[in-house]
Amino acid sequence: MSDFLSSLPAIWSAILISDLMRYLVGAFGIFLLINLALAGLLAGRKIRPDSPQTRQLVTEFFVSLRTVFIFATAGGLLIAAGVAAGWIDLYMDPAERGWLYFWMSVIILIVAHDAWFYWTHRLIHHPRLFRAVHRRHHRSNNPSPFTSYSFDIAEAFVNAAYLPLIVLFLPVSPLAMLIFTSHMMLRNAVGHCGYELFPAWRGKPLFGWLTTVTHHDLHHAQAGWNFGLYFTFWDRVMGTEHPDYAARFAKVVRYSPAKEAGYQQPS
Repeated sequence: MSDFLSSLPAIWSAILISDLMRYLVGAFGIFLLINLALAGLLAGRKIRPDSPQTRQLVTEFFVSLRTVFIFATAGGLLIAAGVAAGWIDLYMDPAERGWLYFWMSVIILIVAHDAWFYWTHRLIHHPRLFRAVHRRHHRSNNPSPFTSYSFDIAEAFVNAAYLPLIVLFLPVSPLAMLIFTSHMMLRNAVGHCGYELFPAWRGKPLFGWLTTVTHHDLHHAQAGWNFGLYFTFWDRVMGTEHPDYAARFAKVVRYSPAKEAGYQQPS
């Protein structure tokens, strides 16, 4: 343990740089690609007519830096301490337990995180908790990719707690955690980008089990619905999917049954 304590500053700085780079690449990358470079091409898939103001984007960015610090400190250092204490089985060679186990561990990390997010998300929407824990995130009524980490301090700790807790019970490799956290960041940034990027078929999401951008955008517009992060499963089972979600999605992807059937309005 003494070796761990002496190497703590180096471990923390490495984790902090990794988390910061993941946020910058994810949030800035999606913003530059979707909200700027492809904005004209994707204009027909824009969910709302207006865009977030510069002041909102700047605020979200600096609040997100605080979240990155909390993730690196509360999440990353807890995992490092657990490994040093022998409580967490972090194996370095991803093939050590077989590639089937490796990919199953990635899937478990994602699916379990979706459940963690749904239930903690519903909890912090409780009237007694919302103002203190979750209000900062919902100040971004019209979200942007930078909204993805724009959390109150308490909410950042809630989100940071997931990974140290799950790896207490699930042996993983650093590569599996990297894939999971990269997926988390990209899905989060995409989900807040304001453009519907998911494919549609006859006005419905082609992959109905995945949350679309419209799905999460509705949560920011009307906070009592659509609590899921990656999947629609919990919202559908618990009856918290917005009743107008299907119609809103069809509208965003410009679906018209009459147009598809070749019907033209008489002049």
